[in-house]
Formats: sequence, structure tokens, C-alpha cells
Amino acid sequence: MAVFFVVLVVALFLFGISSALLRWNEVRYRKKGLPPGTMGWPIFGETTEFLKQGPNFMKNQSARYGSFFKSHILGCPTIVSMDPELNRYILMNEAKGLVPGYPQSMLDILGNCNIAAVHGSTHKYMRGALLSLISPTMIREQLLPTIDEFMRTHLSDWDSKIIDIQQMTKEMALLSALKQIVGIDSSSISQAFMPEFFKLVLGTLSLPIDLPGTNYKRGVKARKKIISMFRKVIQGRKESRLSHQDMLGKLMRTEENKYKLTDEEIIDQIITILYSGYETVSTTSMMAVKYLHDHPRVLQELRKEHLAVREKKRPEDPIDLNDLKPMRFTRAVILETSRMATIVNGVLRKTTREMELNGFVIPKGWRIYVYTREINYDPHIYPDPLSFNPWRWLDKSLESQNYLFIFGGGARQCPGKELGIAEISTFLHYFVTRYRWEEVGGDTLMKFPRVEAPNGLHIRVSSH
Repeated sequence: MAVFFVVLVVALFLFGISSALLRWNEVRYRKKGLPPGTMGWPIFGETTEFLKQGPNFMKNQSARYGSFFKSHILGCPTIVSMDPELNRYILMNEAKGLVPGYPQSMLDILGNCNIAAVHGSTHKYMRGALLSLISPTMIREQLLPTIDEFMRTHLSDWDSKIIDIQQMTKEMALLSALKQIVGIDSSSISQAFMPEFFKLVLGTLSLPIDLPGTNYKRGVKARKKIISMFRKVIQGRKESRLSHQDMLGKLMRTEENKYKLTDEEIIDQIITILYSGYETVSTTSMMAVKYLHDHPRVLQELRKEHLAVREKKRPEDPIDLNDLKPMRFTRAVILETSRMATIVNGVLRKTTREMELNGFVIPKGWRIYVYTREINYDPHIYPDPLSFNPWRWLDKSLESQNYLFIFGGGARQCPGKELGIAEISTFLHYFVTRYRWEEVGGDTLMKFPRVEAPNGLHIRVSSH
């Protein structure tokens, strides 16, 4: 009886402390003019609930407080906006005090010079440097031949094997991007680079707790090792004075490049290109394989388009830009995969001054999470939104409608969109013309905070 009484007292004490902490945190952020919502625990806020419940957390909060509410996620007091028209306004008006507001963990790990972190004239300059690397001429003459050669090799020996398509598309996206960036030097660093890069990715979506064993700490350490690898490559190139026809070579040729970046800026740009391209290309490729398996009629139409291209070529002929341009159904499959899987759930902005939005006053320095996931399932824009229907994208007006946020929006629209589509198209070309596949079964998919199969997505591959 005495033990029960002690346990009861301790439980009541802890409950009282917890209630007091929650109450204190709510009072702390109860400023006049703020939208409704809850702030959770001190320091941690509602990050745990956000990461565990994902879309359900957002739906529950919006059901209670509307499409514009306050929260505290990823270490920051945050306003969540789920209103399509307001989201479009926020994305289109960076100059009015709505700048990128990525979490501290992402800034620390991707670097303060990365294009996603800077704004104003610096962003314009960095974006110009990045666009010069992925211009139509650069894609046609340098990048696409590199991608084609890599894909042929990467997909050459999958016949009669059970493979984890998630792992294979991760390696594909990373190694292909690395080859485009550092060319021949990629072979000497790729094996050491891959595990460090995967740690870096995990660290970007974590609380910035600098303690041993945390994803954040591992991500920061991985960044240091990756910087060291790239510095050695850059130094080696400076000493050899040889000209390289890859992205790094173009960034280093200051005499013919109007965008002159320091070594630090170059490395941050490279890390950003790898990070943004890896996540979207690998996950979209994996989910396209999944959706094609589940929808045989779509696969039949896609394979028909690619076999028609292949019939006009010799086996050794590469895919070029003239082959990709007419692939309307392939583009439609990629767009529908991006919509259905929702690879990107939203983007973060930060207020540089106190401002009024949607009738509420948002303090300076607060984050605004432009949550775009739900718009992908709006039946007014996408009839029968839960069905995988690439044919809907053959109507070109759908790709130009105001609420398409799959690739971001405003001045921050993904500059590598067309390169990413070309890369996924090339992967699909060699995959569907060479192979058939079936799922082994038993694998589960998570859709939040990242689209992933925790234990892999295994398929049994055979020749077509």
C-alpha cells in the first residue's frame, strides 16, 4: 500500500510539472494578434508529434484551428499555412520580408553559403551560378551524355536478381550526380563519400542537439569529412592545371565565368546540388517503379513510348535530348508520381520584420511553414485525386496552374527541375526496356517526414 501511495504521489508530481511546463510555454507565446494553435513543450515544442504523426498532425490542428495556426516544430516557433492562395502569396513575395527559413540543423549541415539559405542579391548571384551549370546547352552537351553512360552501367546486371530498389535508386541518384559534378574524380571518392553523405541527409531533419550519437552530430561530422574530400579534389585540380568539362570544372574556371565563387562557396553549392537532387531523383525513381508495378496499364503505355525510341537506335546509341523531348507520357508519369507520393511536403520561410498575414500579426524572426501536401489531393484540381492517373498531365495547362508546388514556387522554384526529369526519364528508359519485375512482398512504405521503405523495397527482376 505504501509503495502504491509513493508511486501515486510521484505520478501526480510529474503530471503537475508537465502541466506547468506546457502552460508556461503557451503563456510565453501568447502574443496579441497571433493565430490560434498550441506550442507544446519548452525547447522541443511539438516536433515529436509532427515527425511521428505527420499529415495527421496537420489535419488535426487545422480541424481545431483552421488553415493558419501556430506551433513549435524543429526548434522554432512556427506558423503553419495550409491555405493555397496564401501559400502562393508567401512564395511569390520574398522581397516583402518572407525569406528562406530553414531549420538551424539544415543551415549548419548544408552550409551558410548554400543557395537555399541566402536571399536578395546574394541569392540572385548564386542562382545565376547554378543555372549556368544546368543550362540547356550544358545538359545537352555535357550532363546528359554523362547520365546516359552512368545509367547503362548502373542497370547492366540486374537480371535474375532480387534487389532493393530503394537502395539502388539512392546509389544511382548520388553517384550519377557526383559524376556530373566531379567527373573522373568521382571514382576515387565515391565509396568513402556515400556513407558520409547518407549521414549528412539524416542530420538535416533533426533537432540541432550537439551531443554524441544524435543524427545532428553525425551530420555535422559528415559535412566536415565531405568538405575535406572536395578540398582535396579542388587543390589537386589547381596543381594539375588541367581543364575539366564537369560542373566543378566550370565553377573553377573564373576567367571565363562571370560568377566568381570562393572555394567555400563552390563546396556549399556542390553539397546543395547533391542534396536537393539526390532526395527528389532517388525517391521519385523508386516510387515510379512502385506505381508502375501496381498499375500495369500505365506501365504498358510507358514501355510502348520507350520501345518506340529504342527501335530507331542501335543498341549502343545513347539517349539524347531529342529523344527526351517527345516523351510526353514519361513526363506525365514523373509528375503524377511526384504528386501522389508528395516527395516534398512544404517549404519554410522566415519573417525579417513583424508583418500581417491573413489578418494575424506574425512577429519578426518566426518561421512560416508553407505546407503544400494537401493541395496535391485537392479534387477540384485533380479529379479522383487518390488514383494514379498520368494521363491527366497530358493536358499541359495542369503543369502551369497556379497551385502546382511540386517543384517549389516563386523565385525559389527548383532550378534543376528539367535536369531531374531528364535523369529520371533516362533511368526509366533503360529499366522498362531491359527488365520486368515483381515485388517480393512484405515491405512497408512510410510517407512522412520522408518517403521511404524502412526495411527496403525489394523486387525480383528478370529480362524483358
